Amino acid sequence: MKIGQMFLVGFRGSEVDSTDWIARSIKDYHLGGVILFDLNISGAVQNFDSPSGLTRLVDSLHSFAQTPLLVAVDQEGGKVCRLKEKNNFPAICSAAAMAKEGFNKTRQQADLLAHTLHTHGINLNFAPVIDLNLNPTNPIISKFERSFSDSVSEVVAHAELFIEEHHKYGIACCIKHFPGHGSAKNDSHLGFVDVTEDWQKIELEPYRVLINDGYCDGVMTGHLVHRGLDQEGRPATLSKLMINNLLRRDLHFSGVVFSDDLQMAAITKGWTYRQAVQEAIIAGVDMLVIGNNLCNQENAVEEGIEAVTELLEQGRVTEDRIQQSIKNIWCLKQKIGGKRPWKNNNRPTVW
Repeated sequence: MKIGQMFLVGFRGSEVDSTDWIARSIKDYHLGGVILFDLNISGAVQNFDSPSGLTRLVDSLHSFAQTPLLVAVDQEGGKVCRLKEKNNFPAICSAAAMAKEGFNKTRQQADLLAHTLHTHGINLNFAPVIDLNLNPTNPIISKFERSFSDSVSEVVAHAELFIEEHHKYGIACCIKHFPGHGSAKNDSHLGFVDVTEDWQKIELEPYRVLINDGYCDGVMTGHLVHRGLDQEGRPATLSKLMINNLLRRDLHFSGVVFSDDLQMAAITKGWTYRQAVQEAIIAGVDMLVIGNNLCNQENAVEEGIEAVTELLEQGRVTEDRIQQSIKNIWCLKQKIGGKRPWKNNNRPTVW
């Protein structure tokens, strides 16, 4: 059982050889994917600072993989861009700026963005944001112009254009942040965020419509607490009620559920790494993201696999449960490779 497929991790370094831990994780543990950053939290270069450097790095990562490797970035546009204009990548405007200028602008910008990612071997974009811009003082969504609009129909229309342009280049998209971050007052990078009093049911509608329309590559959970949706006060990433019940059962999502970064303070202030991995798996997450941007945890893959193995040995999850996640991930990789239609919503049954 290739449990390593369930992890998508970041690492530090602009070059990788066969002796590096990330290369060994790809080769020996069947790591499912990597996430790249230009800078880490300290402002130092984490992975790349030029187009040529990015291409060399991604080519080397793919060379270590025996099965297709997800190579991901957060390339939304505007202030959330890992491939920056100052490093000689094409300038991409924010979601809010795209929407302000209309659908043609969104399509043009998304085409340029996706073409750039494809050129450098990146096949997964943690975008677009489909949070509704419901709180103009939101410190992490509205402040950075990451939302297309406060209107469901506007958000959906722009998101579909954005995703379609990526699909043309064989790039998957992951919509975020489930169940909705647009009304929040705080930033889950910094700690506990409770949206119980602020969240509105309409924040589910972009997910419902996009999933029904077949745009179901991936959904990223937010580390958001909503005591009306989960009375125990678990953040969505660790909530079976929000993932298995609300997202899977009620909204009929069949793609890959990605966690937001498990190193964010909203998780680390309440759970150890092992606990967070286990609780996320129990909740229904398919792929665990460990950015190694906020801190550097080089044993994340090995310790994560041990945590999942412990769940199996203790009977807290079944082998079928783990295999289903691996199948979901493999299905996404088949879509990226052109071996499965993007809008095939049937959950895969074979690995």
